[in-house]
Amino acid sequence: MTETFTPRAVGTAPERRDGAQKVRGTAPYADDSPVENPVWCRIVQASVARGRATRVDPAVAETADGVLTVLTPANAERLADTSDAEYAILQDDAVHFRGQVVAAVVAETFEQACYAADLVDVGYDAQRADTRFAADRDDLYPPEQADPADTVQGDVDAAPSAVTLDRTYTTPWEHNNPMEPHATTALWEPTGHGGAGSLTLWDSTQGVHTVRDTVSTVLGLDPGQVRVVCPYVGGGFGSKGVPHQNPVVAAMAARAVPGRPVRLALTRQQMFALAGYRTPTIQRVRLGADRTGRLDAIAVDVVEQTSRIKEFAEQSGGPARSMYAAPNRRVTHRTAALDVPIPSWMRAPGECPGMFGPEVAMDELAHELGIDPIELRERNEPTTDPQTGLPYSSRNVIACLHRGAEEFGWAARDPRPATRLHGGWWRGTGVAASMYPTARMPTSEVEIAREGGRYVARIGAADLGTGTWTSLAQITADALGVPLDEVDVRIGDTAYPTASVAGGSTGTATWGSAVVAAAREFRAKYGDAPADGDTARAEVPANDAADRYAMSAFGAQFAEVAVHADTGEIRVPRLYGTFAVGRVINPRLARSQLTGGMTMGLGMALHEHGVFDPRTGHVVNHDLAEYHVPAHADVADLRADWIDEHDPYVNPMGAKGVGEIGIVGTAAAVANAVWHATGVRVRDLPITLDALLP
Repeated sequence: MTETFTPRAVGTAPERRDGAQKVRGTAPYADDSPVENPVWCRIVQASVARGRATRVDPAVAETADGVLTVLTPANAERLADTSDAEYAILQDDAVHFRGQVVAAVVAETFEQACYAADLVDVGYDAQRADTRFAADRDDLYPPEQADPADTVQGDVDAAPSAVTLDRTYTTPWEHNNPMEPHATTALWEPTGHGGAGSLTLWDSTQGVHTVRDTVSTVLGLDPGQVRVVCPYVGGGFGSKGVPHQNPVVAAMAARAVPGRPVRLALTRQQMFALAGYRTPTIQRVRLGADRTGRLDAIAVDVVEQTSRIKEFAEQSGGPARSMYAAPNRRVTHRTAALDVPIPSWMRAPGECPGMFGPEVAMDELAHELGIDPIELRERNEPTTDPQTGLPYSSRNVIACLHRGAEEFGWAARDPRPATRLHGGWWRGTGVAASMYPTARMPTSEVEIAREGGRYVARIGAADLGTGTWTSLAQITADALGVPLDEVDVRIGDTAYPTASVAGGSTGTATWGSAVVAAAREFRAKYGDAPADGDTARAEVPANDAADRYAMSAFGAQFAEVAVHADTGEIRVPRLYGTFAVGRVINPRLARSQLTGGMTMGLGMALHEHGVFDPRTGHVVNHDLAEYHVPAHADVADLRADWIDEHDPYVNPMGAKGVGEIGIVGTAAAVANAVWHATGVRVRDLPITLDALLP
């Protein structure tokens, strides 16, 4: 059993330590970094989806006022490592997708850089691009990144099912749109690091050490030559979990103008090509059950896309391997490599799109059998993890369904679809279950010191708005056994000990475990009366329980919708979620994360859709005027709560992640509610009024 500590600050809800700075506008983000005499960089993007940039002529741009340099494939520095094709920037004339960087202008002002970028003359030898995403392609392949791509237990086709369901569900291109764009300020100082040169990057990232390692490798620098600073992040949702092209371009630009800080912020439109996106999915879901609703077969076959130059596997079939009991199951992934931008992480990668199809299918099966959707899920609750056979460290999805049903008033629900018309609006309710894995990353280190009569914890962690500044202070206080107001935290800098990326709902679990280990080391060395200057370090310990237990967070989402009988307009009066996430470190922060995830799931259900034009190879609605995301008015009553859950195996705090579980299941709950309201089963997201009108 994992050793725990006594919570005192943990479980309370102090205000965000960074809240006042953010509200007052004094928190410095990457593009606000305190540098002197900066210059600005503006990228030029390819306007064809495949071919060669046969002419990149900077002559006119170079004569424009304020222009310092124009980087092109002809003069950009030769990079030391281009094994990752995403970072092979300006190394040749090949164009692999529309929006690829083909030049970069550096000028004294932002306006001058923008103006000069429009003057760069680019000519192309355009080739026919293959951008067709479909399940009937003959070149689909099992993605190498999936681990594994396919799994089989039993024989789905031979299952003696009395009732079978075979449906296809789709999710579209979806794009991360954090309020803060992807931005980097870069400064190259040739005399730094003992004369070898030093590079400082103020970058908007979910992992400063990941950026340092990537940029140093690509440029051929020693990691000690690169410092990355990121105390605040204006949202990431996974898109800043791995470095994209902006920090590399900014670094290349900075090395071309030594001693001048270079600011590069992607525009909203540029982010749609250069900051990753969630791949569209085609999910064929087959369920087999007996007449009592007990599943005897589950099959999920997923088709997704990736860029031809770099594979990214969403692994959307993963949840079907573990969510429900069935003796026969099969999950497969197939990928189409296309001439499109590179997909990447987006909140709850895999689980978010991968729960949509199966959770709607469970609702369809419940209707087919005449069983309540909650009861159907309860009848198929596994006692051990179906994929591994391991017992669960804790699994309380049924408790979430029951608690959520009570709060929502589910018992009074009339199960018949399309029977409630009030004031011109069809009304209905829906439910879906959700899960997200619980884990800790293998690498992170914390230093705890006594300074000025206070305790200071240092780690290069990131706060994406999730509350890391506050939650790590709470964990540190309890691990040391001191009041919260005696603790300070320092994060977001590679000058601090190594931290894993803030992603996959692993941040607090990983960094908090390292904090507890460092606190124990500190107390063992110095006791209860340390002196100023005393320090101790510890790395995140391995969790031996991870080999003995399956670990996940679980939840249940409930939605009420109203659909206008004449226009098909969809409203969501209520959206409730109940979750099992272990010990909650800070209820204020947790509720914010859970409702934020649910709101993002609402956007997935009703709004978000990157409209891709296969003729031109780009997303045409590439701004927030046309790419719609939810607003406050889109849901009238939004609630998130949790059950009391004790899990001593996941980590010393007993906490599971809350960043992603909120989005998982929400879209399916909304889709199921739309069917209940109208009798129209929509299997393709987002749900738009044209799908509901006769």
